[in-house]
Amino acid sequence: MDRRRHGRAGGAVVMAAATTGFLICATGCTGRGESSAGDARPAGDAVRVLRGAATTLVDAGTSRTTTSMEMATGGTRVTIQGEGVYDYEKQLGRLKVLLPQDPAGASPHRPITELLAPGALFMKNRGAGVPADKWVRVDTATLSDGNLVTGGATDPFAAAEVLRGTHEATYVGRTRVAGTEVRHYRGTADLAEAAKSASPGNRGPLGAAAKGFATAEVPFEAYLDDSGRIRKLLHRFSFVNGRQKGAVAVASTTLLYDFGAAVHVRLPRPADIYTGRIAEQ
Repeated sequence: MDRRRHGRAGGAVVMAAATTGFLICATGCTGRGESSAGDARPAGDAVRVLRGAATTLVDAGTSRTTTSMEMATGGTRVTIQGEGVYDYEKQLGRLKVLLPQDPAGASPHRPITELLAPGALFMKNRGAGVPADKWVRVDTATLSDGNLVTGGATDPFAAAEVLRGTHEATYVGRTRVAGTEVRHYRGTADLAEAAKSASPGNRGPLGAAAKGFATAEVPFEAYLDDSGRIRKLLHRFSFVNGRQKGAVAVASTTLLYDFGAAVHVRLPRPADIYTGRIAEQ
């Protein structure tokens, strides 16, 4: 498939994302009563720790993940949720993404299976004219958001690599995420800076996001365990989807757990990839 075809598929996915409202849910997994007493960290140290968090995940190997994405626009709030596994060393992952229900409580869409790979997103059950046994492949470097928003779930490793662009951060204190003791940080990352330090597979997508988002500045909250592994990561993106007059606020939450879990991801064969036109939803 040539790059032009990737771009057309990617554009259709972006429009579908705008239509179905791909976006956040700040999952309430943080324990109450955060405390920084006796555990203060200087700001410079916080920046260093956060910039290295993606490397720590590579050292950790694999994990399970749940994702949540929410967008509020025109008085409507839509949430999309995902669940799966990720191999940080190979930068391969598999997610099952659940689209939101309609007002009557029914979901008109089957769950979308997503395979995440360096520079690429594969989707099955994409719908709208795509055969049931075929995958849609999107070159993530051609997407204006670098697939931080389009797929309805932020690639866990890309989410971590955004932190490589951290230029200011504050250590908030200790708390818990899903029963695990963590350190809570709050800060801002620059997507252009993150792209410069990112792995080759995320360099292009993050660079595209830096140019395509309303602003390259990304506020975040990060929760790291005592081994330096990310347990929870919340990004707030300012996204221009082409269907709104102004920027759309997007919140993407990623939870990581069960480190060392078995991860087996097999990417589709070229014959299994759909190359036709994708109808808008």
